Amino acid sequence: MSDWKARTTLVHGGTRRSQYNEVSEAIFLTQGFVYETAEQAEARFIQSGDDEFIYARYGNPTVAMFEERIALLEGTEDAFATASGMAAVNGALVSMLKAGDHVVAARALFGSCLYILEDILCRFGVEVTLVDGTDLDQWRAAVRGDTAAVFFESMSNPTLEVIDIAAVADIAHAVGATVVVDNVFSTPVFSDAIAQGADVVVYSATKHIDGQGRALGGVILGTRDFIRGTVEPYMKHTGGSMSPFTAWIMLKGLETIDLRVRAQAESALKIAQDFEGHEKLARMIYPGLKAHAQNDLVQRQLGGKGGTVVAFDLAGGQAAAFRFLNALEVAVISNNLGDAKSIATHPATTTHQRLPEAQKAALGITPGLVRFSVGLEDVGDLVADLTRALEAS
Repeated sequence: MSDWKARTTLVHGGTRRSQYNEVSEAIFLTQGFVYETAEQAEARFIQSGDDEFIYARYGNPTVAMFEERIALLEGTEDAFATASGMAAVNGALVSMLKAGDHVVAARALFGSCLYILEDILCRFGVEVTLVDGTDLDQWRAAVRGDTAAVFFESMSNPTLEVIDIAAVADIAHAVGATVVVDNVFSTPVFSDAIAQGADVVVYSATKHIDGQGRALGGVILGTRDFIRGTVEPYMKHTGGSMSPFTAWIMLKGLETIDLRVRAQAESALKIAQDFEGHEKLARMIYPGLKAHAQNDLVQRQLGGKGGTVVAFDLAGGQAAAFRFLNALEVAVISNNLGDAKSIATHPATTTHQRLPEAQKAALGITPGLVRFSVGLEDVGDLVADLTRALEAS
């Protein structure tokens, strides 16, 4: 198995077959497990083996298959599957932090991530410092001897800034801080965050891993000591674990993620190139474009792949953005991403609406900004749809 390429691992990794030797992974829809004797129950609660389970909140055979397969892809020792992407972010951070700890985070984050940092963690005595994630001098100035963790999105939502994982990891590791990376926009297909210095990687499996808008899910990846010694006790007692049925959906998603994400990124680059410099746009944002501020970093960190999301900043502001959105015929208006269907989102009034106007402005979330998650439709149809929508804007 260690010699398998990524696509082979994504189809076969972590498979556990029952006595029936089924082809497709089995869904073990059970909340608990039976013991042959009281002594066996006692022994399992003291120490469970790899194929021994106690309760679905603690672990399940279907969930274990998903955890092993995604860990093999990411190159980590272990993983813990969670009920949602935000359960993964919360679990990774809260499980390791305590009152008096210091965290440094990039300020360009999804609104719910900012809520965990600025509201929840601060409420319980954790000090949080926010920095411009693309400015290494700000990281150096903010990280201290008592910094316990750093946290950032490797590609930010929704303005698509790319953060230098290796450089930030060097700064953090110099003081013994744990590097936690939200890798959703970079995707597990293009990013190699662990090899570049991340200690912990989190994903919203709702996005590219499922990729078809079916289920919420998340995953935390890291060393076996961190996952089983720090994350698992917190997650199993607070109830944020993934359901077996969701795990089965995610296993099916992993089988095709490499094919899907590469096709979506190819279409995203085509769209970005076609609309770069369009008269109706104040900005065309895509990390795969040479004009993007971090394109050199994209070449090193992501193999030149700019991801599956582009951002249009319409010169006419919110009114133009709404006319653009309402004119789309192929793409749908929603707030997910990484889906087989192309999805358009207006962050300023939806995903990031709770942020103060000054903070939106500082992050580049303008009234005219539209986040466009590129799906699997024919790219010619998407270009035509976007062209019509821009004319209507």
